Amino acid sequence: MAESALVTVDLDDRTVEIEYQRLSPERIDAPIVVFLHEGLGSVAMWRDFPQALCDAGGFRGLVYSRPGYGRSTPRGRGEYWGPKFLEYQATEVLPRLFTALEIDAAVERPWLFGHSDGGSIALIHAACFPNVAAGLVVLAPHIMVEAISVTSIHDVREKFRDTDLPAKLARYHDDVESAFYGWNDVWLDPAFRDWNISDVVARITCPVLAIQGEGDEYGTMAQIDGIKAVLPDTELLKLDRCGHSPHRDRQDAVIAASVAFIAAHAPKRP
Repeated sequence: MAESALVTVDLDDRTVEIEYQRLSPERIDAPIVVFLHEGLGSVAMWRDFPQALCDAGGFRGLVYSRPGYGRSTPRGRGEYWGPKFLEYQATEVLPRLFTALEIDAAVERPWLFGHSDGGSIALIHAACFPNVAAGLVVLAPHIMVEAISVTSIHDVREKFRDTDLPAKLARYHDDVESAFYGWNDVWLDPAFRDWNISDVVARITCPVLAIQGEGDEYGTMAQIDGIKAVLPDTELLKLDRCGHSPHRDRQDAVIAASVAFIAAHAPKRP
């Protein structure tokens, strides 16, 4: 497995360190896939999936932990991310990470592979920077807040308080409280219930593959059906025997579909 490193990124109000891994950088002419993790994810929580996908497709990869997660700089004391936290990650943090890593995204045209909150970030980024992303693969993305999401996220809060869940998450985050409550507080804020990015998603111009498990406990098919409603060319993959993490529950199917999708839509290189 590739070693993680830290890069310094200047944001508007502070400077943070972001944990990242480059996968198979020796494939200098290959497409680059950028992996955007879930609401409680990190570089480590992806485990070996990013490398498996890159090896299957002959891609390069970039995996990173958003500020507040993994080994990246934790949230400041009392810092609240607010209902626009996904938009901020998509329009401010990700572009500045590319700059810090000397990735010219307009030239590299990365493919964004996002899971859950990371899928939402991928959608927003592609909508706001139409000449950057080559395409998107989004797994269990959120484009609106559903009752099932709020209920499940509330249940997770109870487990975090009453079980050994913090100890389990400590394997993936240096500051577990930062990672958990940064995500959980926003999703349970009544001000977040009206969050909806359907109008934003409608501006996307690159190809999109949207994947959802039929047993997803955090969202229904209305999420990816909603993407297709505003982007009719979106390709959908609905997986049985699959919950909120298709890349873990149905890894082979996700890799096969993702590799075929990127191969079909990748710009032809001279």
